[in-house]
Amino acid sequence: MGVSGSGKTTIGKRLSKILEMPFYDADDYHNDKSIKKMKEELPLDDADRVSWLSLLSLRIRRWNLHGDAILACSALKRKYRYKLSNNNKVTFIFLDGKYDLIYKRLLERKNHFFTVPMLKSQFTTLEVPVNCIRISIDKSESDICLSIVNNIQKEVDAK
Repeated sequence: MGVSGSGKTTIGKRLSKILEMPFYDADDYHNDKSIKKMKEELPLDDADRVSWLSLLSLRIRRWNLHGDAILACSALKRKYRYKLSNNNKVTFIFLDGKYDLIYKRLLERKNHFFTVPMLKSQFTTLEVPVNCIRISIDKSESDICLSIVNNIQKEVDAK
């Protein structure tokens, strides 16, 4: 989880291969109305997210039953994370980065509906999670993935 440009999809796909789990991107589950709104550089509000979060929660429940999965999802607010994790087994991994680094990444991104001007809105909306694996994104992709795998293993060992 994290703001757009934090590496959710890139890291998620890489972890998918490492952990041999399917990868899904929450962006693929937005309805056409929400995608149109974001293309017009309008941030989604809570009402826009209700059906999207409900659908994702149902998908997570299904994935839990069939061997788990990796989902890249912004999940910026505490109540969104609650909706996703309520009655589901979820480990949130927060890809944490500074505004300037993520802004630079977004400038280099091609063919994505999320636009640079919306980044400020995401940072304003972000409620930094407490109960999560928090990973700084100022490392290499390999180091980020290694940190995540090590943290997951620590959680498993602690249970």
